[in-house]
Amino acid sequence: MKSKINLFVELKFSIIIPVYNRPQEIDELLQSLTKQAFDKDFEILIIEDGSTLKSDEIVSKYTNLLNIKYYFKENSGAGESRNFGMQLATGNYFIILDSDCIIPSHYLAAVDYALEENYTDAYGGADAAHESFTTIQKAINYSMTSFLTTGGIRGSKKAVDKFQPRSFNFGISKKAFEATGGFSKMRIGEDIDLTFRLWENNYHTQFIENAFVYHKRRTSLEQFFRQTFLFGNARPFLNRKYPDTAKITYWFPMLFTLFFGASVVLLFLGYKLPIGLFGIYFIILFLDSFIKSKKISVAALSIVTTLIQFTGYGLGFLKGLFTAN
Repeated sequence: MKSKINLFVELKFSIIIPVYNRPQEIDELLQSLTKQAFDKDFEILIIEDGSTLKSDEIVSKYTNLLNIKYYFKENSGAGESRNFGMQLATGNYFIILDSDCIIPSHYLAAVDYALEENYTDAYGGADAAHESFTTIQKAINYSMTSFLTTGGIRGSKKAVDKFQPRSFNFGISKKAFEATGGFSKMRIGEDIDLTFRLWENNYHTQFIENAFVYHKRRTSLEQFFRQTFLFGNARPFLNRKYPDTAKITYWFPMLFTLFFGASVVLLFLGYKLPIGLFGIYFIILFLDSFIKSKKISVAALSIVTTLIQFTGYGLGFLKGLFTAN
């Protein structure tokens, strides 16, 4: 049964992809979009955000395969580039993707079906690890999606209450975009900020479980630490800007980091129990990752990426507590 809105208005998707110095990623993403099992028309807008390593030649390879448009603009950040694309789009429902994603062939059909069954003016989906990903990328994906690390909020419908879509896999209607003005000028946390403004304007969000993407994320542990640090640093600002959305769970990575550091100190003082409890947690983490990945290398590295994730986010959150305005 179709939703009320679709009895009168057929959904037309416009896919908005900001890119900055990543032509190889755009090539892989567009290749995956040529394989969509979807019989409706959709358009793709590539927004080059002031790159010195441009993607125009890559995009030109797909002009006969996809309804695709390429725009170059001065660098302003991903959020404003997404807004730029949505202002130029001809569809009535915008799908925001990051350039480091590969899209499974069922994605658009899954989104279309979910919105026809239960229309909302915004949605988000999960991310998964593609078989072509490196060991580091697979371990990072595990740490970001596992129930044992994040509660599974990025990879399990059961873990979702009121879903906060992330910008790598984000859908928003033209109506909701125009009402909210789209993404803010924040460089980090701009997707969560937009979600909160959607809720303030009485627009609903949903998690579409089958609309997942293969998200590469960072390719080194150093980059992953920096990314999680920035995520953590943005959260106290969002908590202060939207106090009704603040949750105690946002403090957990910081508390984990502080307690882990204290347990190491206590170990040198002869107290082994605290570090032993962390050891039990990491053993459980290793086994869970191994069961899912079937690779010892991924399971072992998942312990490292989880520790980086918690400490990066936790230290960023701690800094944000003293710097957020």
